Amino acid sequence: MIRIGITYRLFLSILAATCAAILCMFLVMQWSINRGFLRYLDAMGQQDLESIKVNLAEVYSRHGSWDFLRNDPGYWVTRVLTDRREAGTESRPEKPGPPKPPLVILDGEQQTIFGNPGEPGTVNYRPIIHNNLTVGYVGLLPPKQFLSPPQLKFLQQQKFALITAVLGLVLVVMVFSLPLARRMLRPIRTIAAATRELASGKYAVRVPVTSSDELGLLARSFNAMAGALEKNEKARRQWVADISHELRTPIAVLRGEIEALLEGVRDTTPEAVRSLHTEVVRLHRLVDDLHQLTLSDLGALTYRKEDLNLADVLKDSADAYRAEFARKGIALATDIPKNDRSNVFADRERLQQLFSNLFGNSLKYTDTGGKLIVRLRCETGRVTIDFEDSVPGVRAEDMEKLFDHLYRVDASRSRASGGAGLGLAICKKIVEAHDGTITTHVSSLGGLLMRITMHLEEENL
Repeated sequence: MIRIGITYRLFLSILAATCAAILCMFLVMQWSINRGFLRYLDAMGQQDLESIKVNLAEVYSRHGSWDFLRNDPGYWVTRVLTDRREAGTESRPEKPGPPKPPLVILDGEQQTIFGNPGEPGTVNYRPIIHNNLTVGYVGLLPPKQFLSPPQLKFLQQQKFALITAVLGLVLVVMVFSLPLARRMLRPIRTIAAATRELASGKYAVRVPVTSSDELGLLARSFNAMAGALEKNEKARRQWVADISHELRTPIAVLRGEIEALLEGVRDTTPEAVRSLHTEVVRLHRLVDDLHQLTLSDLGALTYRKEDLNLADVLKDSADAYRAEFARKGIALATDIPKNDRSNVFADRERLQQLFSNLFGNSLKYTDTGGKLIVRLRCETGRVTIDFEDSVPGVRAEDMEKLFDHLYRVDASRSRASGGAGLGLAICKKIVEAHDGTITTHVSSLGGLLMRITMHLEEENL
């Protein structure tokens, strides 16, 4: 099977479309030339017919009958035409040779005297009047039935010129359509080559945008896709590097302490075992967070949603953390209306995990003597929850990165106090799974404001 490339397909398509248009134009022009030329001949013949009718009436008046025409029709018809030319009624130039007029002459009873009338209705007759009586009729055959050799030659010349022009146009199209097709497909070849490089892992490849049409849109879309792939690849590599770094630290601590115990450098005391247990718990928490985050990214994190009151879940989570906030010297204030109708369709366990992460985040990063205010308010069709704490704050350029995996504002924070930087990423996944949004803002207390917005159940609207 012969495989034709897209360049030649486009070339053949342009050529076929152009040839079809030229053929239609050729047929229309040929029909127009034939029709126009015949109309011209018919108009000229009708003008001549008036003078012929007058001459025939004069000859008839001299002879008193049509016998002269029946006896010698060729001579008298020629004589009539000659008399018309000599009288100056013929405006066309003389042509050599005996005239052969396409005349049809009938007598008063419409019997043929001269010429061949042909099919009925094909000749438009005009009456010949003598002494106010119709003594005969004269008409001209349709022009298409009596074209002379010069007239036929003229038509042939016009058709030949038209055919030559058509062939010239086809040749011009053939000459220019192939380079045009190649030029039009040049951006596609460029994108195809760039796609092969992208498939091989070269995510930095880009294609030039040279137009604003569909090809330009394709080029911009390709560049956007390549940019997204490059960003995702960098994020993947950073993700692997960060996970390796996060896992290396607790494992290194465990290894060092265990080796110290094995070599007798450190005694096996309850404090030593407690230190090992602390590192194991931290390592388990990190692995569990990574597991949950990975399941959420894959869409495999399970949610058991039910109709519940969001205010009750928030109150329970706040009560669970009051003692810890008090031990650190941070005031925990809640503004949760009683008997509110903040009913949502959600997973209670995941919401408790969400609030626990937010309370834990404020507990870790708020300075002693600070304050955390938790508010809940219901609006038309939605419920909003604010976690607003006091100093320290977060720089504006860092706020957008707070939900990134393994991101910490202060890289120097210890993992004992600062965590692995996965809590807020998990919070965002949980909120999005409930068709809500979570955003960060500058707190009026000098710290950070976390705002959660979720949809209320329809029965609350």
